[in-house]
Amino acid sequence: MPSKDPVKKALIISLVVSSVSLSVKIGAFIITGSTAALSDAAESVVHLFAVMFVVYGYYLSLKPPDEDHHYGHERIEFLSVGAEGAIIIVAGFTIIYHAVMSAITGIEITNMDAGIVMLIVAALINLALGSYVVRVGRKHNNMIAISNGKHTLTDVWTSGGVVTALVLIHYTGWLFVDVVVSFMMAGYIMFEGYKLLRFSVLGLMDTRDATIDAALVQILENELPKTVKDWHHLRHRTSGNTTWVELHLVFDDEINLKKAHDEATLLERKLIDALDTDAVITIHLEPDEAHDESHNILKGANIKKDLDEFV
Repeated sequence: MPSKDPVKKALIISLVVSSVSLSVKIGAFIITGSTAALSDAAESVVHLFAVMFVVYGYYLSLKPPDEDHHYGHERIEFLSVGAEGAIIIVAGFTIIYHAVMSAITGIEITNMDAGIVMLIVAALINLALGSYVVRVGRKHNNMIAISNGKHTLTDVWTSGGVVTALVLIHYTGWLFVDVVVSFMMAGYIMFEGYKLLRFSVLGLMDTRDATIDAALVQILENELPKTVKDWHHLRHRTSGNTTWVELHLVFDDEINLKKAHDEATLLERKLIDALDTDAVITIHLEPDEAHDESHNILKGANIKKDLDEFV
């Protein structure tokens, strides 16, 4: 019976197929002895462990809110993506290390024809897998799947680089190409890892999402209920598939609470519909005339003053 969760299905397939691809790459290194092939295999070892962490992170992100996590577990997305980015960068340094050691100790490559065929097979496997996982991730707006798919696609480039190196060596005898290509692959995958780390840090720091902000402001500037005089203190952050939004609405002084609540609820629905994610909207209702006076009660809070000192 097929999984009802396409993202979970894609990640499980990624885990299984990545194991197969790794086996092929290890075989290519064993028969060739190429440092570039070893680097490619090392990157795949790291990738396999990263996929394991990603699968765990995704399962954890699906857990509903509980007594200890009132906002759910979706922020694991940023940790998962960041860990994958860090692991990719470590793989890049590993490739550089092996390339340097190979240049020092000497390069010897054998069975290039068989190695080239095996690496081409591994590259095609990862091309199909990475494209599939990225497509599923984008369709369902899941960054965990997108980052995993992109990491898989970096394997295609590394395998392609190794194949290019082996072909050049085969026809020219230039063994130093093995080291040069290793450095180029390391630089490329480290840049990809940096981009994932950057996404992770921006998410953990609750950096404003410009697209979501524009969608919210569009509603607030053009579709406010007539009883609303103004809005301010708009804040939002997105974790996984949920966007949390807070804002203040200023109403006519004479409006009754039920009417204000009904109007705020209608606006809440419009804001949710404007987003591509699930959303939790929290709206603070305020009277127009007494707005500034009402906020004065908050001055001095959290500085060890008693309430009656500033009310």
